Amino acid sequence: MRGFLTSSLGAPSTTASSIGVSATAVSAIGVACAAVLALPLLSLPAVAAPAAHAAPARPSEAGVPGSTRSLPLVPLSRERVLGAAPVQGLYRPSGEHFSLVGVVWNDPGTELHGRVQVRTRSARTGEWSGWQDVETHNADHGADPGTAERRARRLRGATAPLWVGGSEGVDVRVRGVDGGARGGRSGGRGARGSRTDGGRARDSGIGDGGARDSRTVGGGEHGGRTVEAGRPHPPLPSGLRLELVDPGDEAPPEGASAGAPRTWPLTGAARAASAANTDLAGFGALEIPALDKRATERELARLAGPVRSKPYIGPRPRIVTRRGWDADESLREGGFVYAKKVKVAFVHHTASGNTYTCAQAPSVVRSIYRYHVASMGWGDIGYNFLVDKCGTIYEGRAGGVAKAVLGAHTLGFNNNSMGIAVIGSYGATKPPAAAVTAVARLTAWKLGLFGADPRGKTYLTSGGGNLYPKGKNVRLNVISGHRDGFATECPGKRLYARLGTARSGAARYQGR
Repeated sequence: MRGFLTSSLGAPSTTASSIGVSATAVSAIGVACAAVLALPLLSLPAVAAPAAHAAPARPSEAGVPGSTRSLPLVPLSRERVLGAAPVQGLYRPSGEHFSLVGVVWNDPGTELHGRVQVRTRSARTGEWSGWQDVETHNADHGADPGTAERRARRLRGATAPLWVGGSEGVDVRVRGVDGGARGGRSGGRGARGSRTDGGRARDSGIGDGGARDSRTVGGGEHGGRTVEAGRPHPPLPSGLRLELVDPGDEAPPEGASAGAPRTWPLTGAARAASAANTDLAGFGALEIPALDKRATERELARLAGPVRSKPYIGPRPRIVTRRGWDADESLREGGFVYAKKVKVAFVHHTASGNTYTCAQAPSVVRSIYRYHVASMGWGDIGYNFLVDKCGTIYEGRAGGVAKAVLGAHTLGFNNNSMGIAVIGSYGATKPPAAAVTAVARLTAWKLGLFGADPRGKTYLTSGGGNLYPKGKNVRLNVISGHRDGFATECPGKRLYARLGTARSGAARYQGR
């Protein structure tokens, strides 16, 4: 149990080398937690993507499912703004196999001022979906400024990922809008766009012909900016590409359990990830089983040493490990980075839509992980944990679920915190009670390992962001929403409203 003590409770932040790790990805920033935009349908001609320019699928390590296809977008008009086409897209009616989409570009420091819409063709029925909006504001996560992850060379700018289910065809449109317009702050809390939480656009009453004098863009969960009609489009970011992510398998039959056992071979990187949890479960475990409160208290005494008074800690919940959801460990950066402790739990939503089933949740987790690492150049998935709509908890960033693993989920406040993402979009949709309960159970246990009161407040020092300057000591709720540390609507209005329930539930599970 000594590993828990040296890597979690009292150790300084450091990179712990993983034995036999084969890393091919680069470390980087955190995870997208923004909501889905709603914008009018783009009436543009279909253009097929030139297959010769498509990057080959990036396959997984031997035996592990999954791959990524990266396709360059092409101009859809002859107009040019500073040398770039203001409208780009592609049309691939068949021949693909994917379940999650997103758009990336070369410079992670450049924002996409515009709108992204996609429709997909079902692999099962052959039918096309309606147009869905993809959230373009995705810079409110990430590693803190000045960290090694933040300085990674292969980082890319990106939209949030969108889960579309098993698909074989895709049609995407990206249109720039005036970046010099005045209005609400990007990433602000005030404005709300016309959208649905499932990601499907609904008619905003604003057509491409500019029938109104102004329109709101960049909306959804992140607020919007009023753009005057007729203003010229700014250039879109360079190197726009569509990422098609295949999680590697078809969804299990309806009613099948999430995290069904698999037996892919353990590579060196997979062994390192599994070994980080051997204080809690056997090597190679597919899940960390739940414990009752007394067994959890005994385990805490083994991990942290004897305590003089009765500890406040909730029963350990069941957690599906990275091996349990089939993480391809060859993708992530090798080694683990730890903070000193966990003082705050930041709650997020993934903004990837609510159309998935609970049986598909492991595939959604694999897809988000692959998008963050293979498509965006991040070192690992940024969240420390993910929770699906049925309340199943998944291990996120590698390094050990009981340890203070340094994540990349809340820009400026990743040190001494953890990030929990509820899979879905919860701006207008009420989060399932099972998911809120899972957040309460998880925080009651994990915060209890570090002596934190879920109903309390504490201080974190900002690493720099759009709400608090670097070095500012900020008072936060021990269980906070992403928006408390960064100007964003994440984790969505409806989920944020349930954080009080999560705090009181977690305190109750701890015995307070």
